[in-house]
Amino acid sequence: MTRRQFAVFNILAISLCVNAASVDFDTSFSDSTLRIDYIFSGTNNAQHIALDQLSKTAGWYGRRHNLSSLPLEGNGQLTIVDPETGDTLYRHSFSTLFQEWQETEEARHVEKSFENTFIVPLPRKPVNAIVQLVDTHRRVSSSMLHRIDPADILIKDRSREQQTPWRYIRKSGDPRERIDVAFIAEGFAEDEMDYFLAMCDSSIAALAEHEPFHSLIDRFNFIAVTPVSRDNGVSIPHKGLWYDTALASSFDTFYSNRYLTTLHIKRLYDVMTGIPFEHFIILANTPEYGGGGIYNFYNLASARTNRYKLEVIVHEFGHSFGGLGDEYAYGDDPETHYPADTEPWEPNLTTLHDFNSKWADLIKHDTPIPTQPDGRDLTTKVGVYEGAGYQSKGVYRPVQECRMKVNEVPEFCPVCQRAITNIIKFYTE
Repeated sequence: MTRRQFAVFNILAISLCVNAASVDFDTSFSDSTLRIDYIFSGTNNAQHIALDQLSKTAGWYGRRHNLSSLPLEGNGQLTIVDPETGDTLYRHSFSTLFQEWQETEEARHVEKSFENTFIVPLPRKPVNAIVQLVDTHRRVSSSMLHRIDPADILIKDRSREQQTPWRYIRKSGDPRERIDVAFIAEGFAEDEMDYFLAMCDSSIAALAEHEPFHSLIDRFNFIAVTPVSRDNGVSIPHKGLWYDTALASSFDTFYSNRYLTTLHIKRLYDVMTGIPFEHFIILANTPEYGGGGIYNFYNLASARTNRYKLEVIVHEFGHSFGGLGDEYAYGDDPETHYPADTEPWEPNLTTLHDFNSKWADLIKHDTPIPTQPDGRDLTTKVGVYEGAGYQSKGVYRPVQECRMKVNEVPEFCPVCQRAITNIIKFYTE
């Protein structure tokens, strides 16, 4: 380990020991947003992190408490540290498309780069930013430290840039006190925005049908952002269709036909400049079935699919907002995301490596572990059912059927409900 690497990890170790209650927002931060653009690159076994650009806008609409805490670990963390005291001032966790790509066959043969953007409150004085990525064993695999001086003349001020048209579609309170979710139109012409707005309303109603969103929906604000795309639809490479759209979304991510994402993250954040938001739901103007959701990154789903479009939006929000893992299995991929010697950070998956840290308290004392499916109480009987995290063996889910497993199930299981409730309360209490 080089001297610089040692400094990074030493500062990080100090910062993790700080009590969240010791950080006062108004003392440490201004009421402004700092946008940090990074480039993550590498191969299946190499990672590189580079700083791209810093910019700022007026207003901060994220949390103002629990600043140095994390609700979930994610596949990476961004930590803002006071260089004089070593105190952690702010933490954010996330997952990335780059880390998903590293598990693909393509990553064995080529090096690629991915855009990643994060927003944090603008610090009042110079700070250190530490961004780190972790591997499937939850070990730090790459880390970078850089200094941020709020007086730096090269931090671009975007406050006067023209905003994308937007409006509230459900406002429960002050955006500084609520969880602000932005619906973004992708692939819509100007004369199609009425359909987009109707889909926003339907999506909110679908979320509100599921607990705990039903009980806690007043802790959310929802807005609609309406960038106009030059072309209608989104790109579908396996059909030879390429379109010029607001966010440059595309199916066939990592050569998976139904995986709909955008790799143009800076374009996404350009669209959102100056708008109060914390989380994204991108609605794509396509009848093609598909979508994608990544924790604290974004949720992208088809808006015109005749079947399951609302179910997919809710499922993907379980990923992007709740940090929930997929509870279905594809088979036995030797490059598993969930090795047997590591407990997943996702609250609804376990390898039984450290099951007491998961939902052991929700299981009746006479329930065997692992639990055999019996065809009864499919969504409510909490146990440990094998087959989850894309693996048929070695990864377990809480119930037989859940919204995070199949579209036909109309609810989140008790474990997922508790996990989402904890996230909501983290942001609002």
